[in-house]
Amino acid sequence: MINLRKKFLTAAVLTAAAFSANAQTNRLIINADQGDVTINKHIYGHFAEHLGTGIYGGIWVGKDSDIANQDGYRSDVLQALIDLEIPNLRWPGGCFADEYHWTDGIGEDRPTMVNTHWGGVTEDNSFGTHEFLDLCEKIGTVPYITGNVGSGSVDEMSKWIEYINFDGISPMAKLREKNGRSEPWNIEYWGVGNESWGCGGNMTPEYYANEYRRYATFARNYGGNKLFKIAGGANDWDFRWTEVLMRDIPLNMMDGISLHYYTIPGTWEKKQSATDFTKKQFLETLIKAGRMDELLVKHGTIMDKFDPNKKVKLIIDEWGTWFEATPGSNPGFLQQQNTLRDALVAGITLNVFNKHAERVHMANLAQTVNVLQAIILTEGDQMLLTPTYHVFDLYKPHKDAKLVPHHLTSEKFKIDELETEALHVSTSRSEDGMLNISIVNINPDKEINLDCVLRGIKGKRITGQVVTTDAMDAYNTFDNKNRIGIEEFKNFNLKGDNLQVKVPSKSVLMLRVAE
Repeated sequence: MINLRKKFLTAAVLTAAAFSANAQTNRLIINADQGDVTINKHIYGHFAEHLGTGIYGGIWVGKDSDIANQDGYRSDVLQALIDLEIPNLRWPGGCFADEYHWTDGIGEDRPTMVNTHWGGVTEDNSFGTHEFLDLCEKIGTVPYITGNVGSGSVDEMSKWIEYINFDGISPMAKLREKNGRSEPWNIEYWGVGNESWGCGGNMTPEYYANEYRRYATFARNYGGNKLFKIAGGANDWDFRWTEVLMRDIPLNMMDGISLHYYTIPGTWEKKQSATDFTKKQFLETLIKAGRMDELLVKHGTIMDKFDPNKKVKLIIDEWGTWFEATPGSNPGFLQQQNTLRDALVAGITLNVFNKHAERVHMANLAQTVNVLQAIILTEGDQMLLTPTYHVFDLYKPHKDAKLVPHHLTSEKFKIDELETEALHVSTSRSEDGMLNISIVNINPDKEINLDCVLRGIKGKRITGQVVTTDAMDAYNTFDNKNRIGIEEFKNFNLKGDNLQVKVPSKSVLMLRVAE
């Protein structure tokens, strides 16, 4: 009898321990009444370069086009960008910025140019300064212009800023008025060159730091407008570039420093297909997307050494997936399809940006239309929204919300030597008091039970939306534009402060909790 009781107690203890261990495998504790860092809405920015059909055909078709347009801009694309409420748009590049001369893109008589970086095509310069800034006004977004350091001059950049922002009588202001705009645009965000370590001039960090100081000196503030000056920062793992710029550029001369990182399964020389991939390649891609966190920690640590008060912000103004171009397309146009895998990359990366909101001020997905990880694809007069578009739509509540601290314990997802956490999470609280929980489940085969403990909020009402579908390599086509979109999600249960969620496989989920 004693032995049976001992065995029963032992079995009960082991069962309880196993249950406890299992319950803690996927557990999220959220302190909804804490946090004082704001997630800047500009983290959710975008990038439109003169590259392939990213501008011409994708955004700009001209007033005489048979494609429905408003003053030359595609009506369908305009509406999609308005609906997404994009906070900012970067232009004209990218590598293109350092061969672009702005005076060629104003007035009525505009010379043609050859886009030597992207496909060697001839452009007519019909989309220039006025067209870009008018586009930003039409869609209600903030412009971010990158100036030409590589092939330009200090005088050229200085006059461009005067042309855009001067609010009095000057040669550039008169020229602007002659070209149809009397009032200044008063733009704020200004990039001093792009990838100066590579396509922007193949400079050393020491040389660029000196050039930046010279260019930035003549990037004037006019009227009550103050430029937010962004130095051209590092290429992903080049920590020395960040070190030199932070050391050699006075903190009072720059407001931000950029960082570029692309998620590339395989290698630069041999990238993989955007649509034809194995489960292992799927996992490799998502692991590489998650390394954005490591990058921000390491570059941020260097910046903290010179700028402990975090005055200078990190601007990740190029990020996203980069695969082989769509078969049959011009390889210089960087056109690729956008699958559910891209949606998960977006969800993971945006969660990482939120996590580092104290230092990260802005980010720009590459790119907006038809290029790389585009949110919109066009073909003739047709348009579709990609899975990545829907993730940005899903994450709207995080914009300008307070970052809320949380602790996540997640099970692993593993294939051969590759392994990472299956769940990725970000939590924030909006001005209306609602708690926002974004969750990415990267496991393509398994629904995951997540036990959430809500502290500092008495949840009374929960809504859920999810981006997922039946296959990890699924994507929207012009014949089936809505295969992947945002769907209502109800597979959760709230009891007191405990929220239980069944997170679908290969999904990006947003829950909103109201008191």
